[in-house]
Amino acid sequence: MKTRKLELNEHNLTRALWEEIFNEDSKKFLDYYYFMKAKDNEIYVIENDQEICSMLHLNPYALKLEDTQFQGSYIVGVATKPLHRKKGYMGTLLRQSLSDMYKRKEPFTFLMPAAESIYTPYDFRFVYDQNHTTLTDVKNIDGYKSVEATFFDCERVAAFYTENIEKNWQICTLRDSAYYQSLLLERQSELGGIRMVFEEDKLIGIFTYMMEDGLEIMEPLFLPGYESAMEQSVTQLKTEKNISGNVKIYASLIDTQEKKPAIMVRILHLEQLLKTLKVKPGKQLHCSFAILDYILPQNSKVWEIYNDLNSPDTPNVLHVRETEDSEGVLTIGALTSFVFGYKTLEEVAKEENVILTDHLAEELKKLKPLNRIYLNEVV
Repeated sequence: MKTRKLELNEHNLTRALWEEIFNEDSKKFLDYYYFMKAKDNEIYVIENDQEICSMLHLNPYALKLEDTQFQGSYIVGVATKPLHRKKGYMGTLLRQSLSDMYKRKEPFTFLMPAAESIYTPYDFRFVYDQNHTTLTDVKNIDGYKSVEATFFDCERVAAFYTENIEKNWQICTLRDSAYYQSLLLERQSELGGIRMVFEEDKLIGIFTYMMEDGLEIMEPLFLPGYESAMEQSVTQLKTEKNISGNVKIYASLIDTQEKKPAIMVRILHLEQLLKTLKVKPGKQLHCSFAILDYILPQNSKVWEIYNDLNSPDTPNVLHVRETEDSEGVLTIGALTSFVFGYKTLEEVAKEENVILTDHLAEELKKLKPLNRIYLNEVV
């Protein structure tokens, strides 16, 4: 058994394994993936007699985290040949890739799991739900028009996202014209595209769509007050494509009754992550706690966090340093659930190996949670 990271010119060697394990993906999609994504990502493999038996892909994304930006990694394509399962190959690849990302001081990594139970032992935790709904009775509302975006429109689409959407989130991917050009090719490989919705000459919304399994609308993003314009744009799209039946919608900005856990996060370089956190306005915070991280033991230290209300420019900025005296214990997974706003401190306190004093609990509640998250990448 040999574990290694492939050279860029070797990435296509993993396509056969992808086709074997993810056989629901079309040839057109895989042509896109190995042309666009695999040309600059990282692929870790385990080989036996020069045969690739297991793989893990890290796809790069520029990410916003509060006031900072960093180049992060999205884990996809985790697969092992059936004959070689139950041998710990996936765990080996995860540990190696997590260690390498830690060395680059990436604050966190994320993935869309096939099953939650696969990744919780490695301290991944859900942080983001995706709203699901079905549009059955589509209304036609006059005054709006929608058109297909082309490569030449991607700069305008990216500007719409940056100016109107990005500012609403604490954590999200940063999207330039190259991002949307790649996304356009991805959707086209799934028989879809990107739609731009206008009121006269004003761009008021965008969404992507797929048609491999009926019409599916992805991440509709509209200016406030224009959400109803999506119904007409969907009507126009169905007419143009001669599509009948219900429409599935996957969205973050549309409130629906059905929400499904979608994205799991794993904290990597804890100190880097803590330094991005903010203290709630007007609060003075000072506490310390021990972290248990069995996968990345470099994080297993006693951390002291505090802010300085007397600082004229940065009263809510969190300062971080190592210390010796601990007021309690948190696992890295429990901290993830709390910091990313997915669980309350009361829920976290019930988890195994978590010990919180009353003072530590009161201090941690002064942290501003990272609960405004927009991570809905697929690959």
